[in-house]
Amino acid sequence: MSTILYEANPSLVRMYPLGVVLAVLLIPVGVGILLLLYWYLLAKSDHILIKSDEIVWTHGLINKQYTEINMSSVRTVRVSQSLIQRVLKAGDIAIYTAGDKPEVVIRGLPQPDEVRAHIRGQQPAEAK
Repeated sequence: MSTILYEANPSLVRMYPLGVVLAVLLIPVGVGILLLLYWYLLAKSDHILIKSDEIVWTHGLINKQYTEINMSSVRTVRVSQSLIQRVLKAGDIAIYTAGDKPEVVIRGLPQPDEVRAHIRGQQPAEAK
């Protein structure tokens, strides 16, 4: 049985930091709550589970897509962070197995360096 190393959904505030502030200001108008609900559903539609032997990415709320990647087939893990994402300790993860296009791209994950460390088989910086 494999051990769960990391499990997370993208964070709403980390995916749309300025948009959330604007949506909160627009709540009295009525538009803000719809934007927040839409973004919340987008954030909950992605889920990543990193086990000791595989990565499982789930996408969708009603129609689900599951992508399972064996750890031994991971070629590259790319972490992209904007300035705001670095401040909020979030980032976008792209996992490459074969070819030039990433197998999985997940936006707004908390602690992206920890995700990369788990995938690459290293201990996260906090655990050292």
